[in-house]
Amino acid sequence: MHTQDDLFLRLEQLNDIGASLSSERNIKLLLEKIVIAAKQITRADGGTLYLLSDDKSHLHFEIVRTDSLNLAFGGSGGQLVSGKFPDLPLYIGDGTPNDRMVAAYAAIAGKTVNIADAYCAEGFDFSGTREFDARTGYRSQSFLTVPMKDHEGEVIGVLQLINALSPTDGAVSAFSQADQRLAESLASQAAIVLSNRQLVEQLEALFESFVKLINLAIDEKSPYTGGHCQRVPELTMMLAEAADATREGPLADFKLTDQDRYELRIAALLHDCGKVTTPVHIVDKATKLQTIYDRIDLIDMRFEVVKRDAEVRKWKSIAEGVDPAEAERECFDFCQKMSVDRGILHRANIGCENMRDEDIAHVRRIATEYRWRNADGEDVPFLSEDELENLTIRSGTLTHAERDIINHHIVATIKMLEQLPWPRHLKNVPEYAGGHHERMDGKGYPRGLKREDMSWQARIMGIADIFEALTAKDRPYKEGMKLSEALAVLEGFSLNSHIDPALYEVFISREVYRRYASAFLKNNQVDC
Repeated sequence: MHTQDDLFLRLEQLNDIGASLSSERNIKLLLEKIVIAAKQITRADGGTLYLLSDDKSHLHFEIVRTDSLNLAFGGSGGQLVSGKFPDLPLYIGDGTPNDRMVAAYAAIAGKTVNIADAYCAEGFDFSGTREFDARTGYRSQSFLTVPMKDHEGEVIGVLQLINALSPTDGAVSAFSQADQRLAESLASQAAIVLSNRQLVEQLEALFESFVKLINLAIDEKSPYTGGHCQRVPELTMMLAEAADATREGPLADFKLTDQDRYELRIAALLHDCGKVTTPVHIVDKATKLQTIYDRIDLIDMRFEVVKRDAEVRKWKSIAEGVDPAEAERECFDFCQKMSVDRGILHRANIGCENMRDEDIAHVRRIATEYRWRNADGEDVPFLSEDELENLTIRSGTLTHAERDIINHHIVATIKMLEQLPWPRHLKNVPEYAGGHHERMDGKGYPRGLKREDMSWQARIMGIADIFEALTAKDRPYKEGMKLSEALAVLEGFSLNSHIDPALYEVFISREVYRRYASAFLKNNQVDC
């Protein structure tokens, strides 16, 4: 092939390589692609890529490839480089540049080094190369060592190519000037792509740290919701992967890319960020009468006052001529009944899944049957209206007003997330995170969305949020359900259009619940 035609083809190849490098998100694979591309475009037998350490004192081996020796370290299929090749110092003990090592020199000087034969080269130390050749039977001859400079002209690594091979007979030759220009162009492109990818990863790491900071703030505010914020993302991703693996039914076409997974995980991590606005005494309300403290102690004090009043009445009756035995019996019977009623209120104060009608009637009877004299000497009802409202809560520990405050967290979550300038690959985070309290029949909140209005991801998160809440063992107001109980509740939710039935089927058939239970539930909860 004519030299000019060959160069033209290699320039086209260089353009294609640039596009390929720009699309790679994984840095390890990107480094591997750089070396493979450089070897192809210069027809080199071997290639090594070094990255500059953060303190700019060493070069780290990242990728090593030699085709004729079938040598591959780093990247996708190769062995790890760490431990195989020591770091290359840029400076020796007294601080002088280590410029006798060709890769170190290229990094320090920022210049390309093109050597026709390492065994004849002057000014550089190739003793390590000779030792390698002696061990392997290889003959390291031509070297092309190119510094990789980012868009600011800073060296971030070194690309080294070994043994240019003739396209006609495969003989080792020196790297040509055309090879050098192509390698330098590729190294420049690669350095900019690599710097951009590293910057993106740093920004992503910063963003994820910020997300975790929000969850830490919720965790510090309440250890109960903090655990929830950690577990829901794990269960969300378990169910998402199971849905992705489904090949039939409504989910047959549901597929997740790596970017889709990242977007969903971010949404899951942020799904309850609005809870930073929820008062902690409501989030942590362990009993019905709890505010900053449990007001059941005030009711106990009133019972003691009523008991004291009964004792006073007894002695007054005796003083007025009533039979002492009769007076004693009446006082004893009253105190016994009062003790039973006191126990009723203590039991009512504990949140349960469903308070019975007769229990509510008992609480209302006690509220009207007893009176007591307060600190101002006023005769007042035994229970205030607020206490009566709390003690007759049918399910859980929250009043309607408090539940509205709790539910507002999802409105706050949506408002917070919709204020952020999400990049294209994260634009669905507000929708995914904001839909986990919606229902398939449109009876959820805050927007009353129906199944067809919601993405699969939002529906997945809804199931994860519910199942975690049912089985959570760190709630202040209840014990975590056993696995069989939680699955029964989830089945009911599937049948009454609370959750998506297709996702529920995947949750059961692919035993997502077992993997979650193995990781997060206590042994005594796993009963099926």
